[in-house]
Amino acid sequence: PSVLDSFALLSGQLNTLNKVLKHEKTPLLRNQVIIPLVLSPDRDEEIMRQTEGRVPVFSHEVVPDHLRTKPDPEVEEQEKQLMTDAARISPDAAQKQIQSLNKMCSNLLEKISKEERESESGGLRQNKQTFNPADTNALVAAVAFGKGLSNRRPPGSGASVQSGQPGAGAIIAGASGMQQVPMTGAPAQQQPMLAGVQMAPAGQPGK
Repeated sequence: PSVLDSFALLSGQLNTLNKVLKHEKTPLLRNQVIIPLVLSPDRDEEIMRQTEGRVPVFSHEVVPDHLRTKPDPEVEEQEKQLMTDAARISPDAAQKQIQSLNKMCSNLLEKISKEERESESGGLRQNKQTFNPADTNALVAAVAFGKGLSNRRPPGSGASVQSGQPGAGAIIAGASGMQQVPMTGAPAQQQPMLAGVQMAPAGQPGK
């Protein structure tokens, strides 16, 4: 409630001030001149408080800048030239120029927004990873070097292999070359090979 009361009070005072300034008997403030009555090179705490610490002293150096009501002569000349050029243009031509300028600005904004969307989507596509490098490395190592593969047969498969296929053998492909390892109780026998991988005979359980 206190904030609302303060806001209502400030709003009423601002409305009153606007009415006074807009009254026909009120002189234009741009025609009024502010004259500094006291200039001092010493630090003024009151001015520091009123300006929130921006102006520590009110001396001859800062007065021309802080009390200036007109722009520099060069800027004033440029403004007069622009006003003269604007007065020469007819209202229809000015309206056409405004519409063309708005159209150019709209097209430029559309292109900029489109490029931003495309760059964002392209960055998302580039940053999105579609595979797991660890799994890929594990698969390559297993296929090329047999890393992580067990060379032990399941229980009960050894007896069936020895009784059913007496000439079973195993060939392990390594990184350094081909090495033939004969199974226990069976003579070494070359098995059919396909692309460096030993093919198990029919009826023999594979690994």
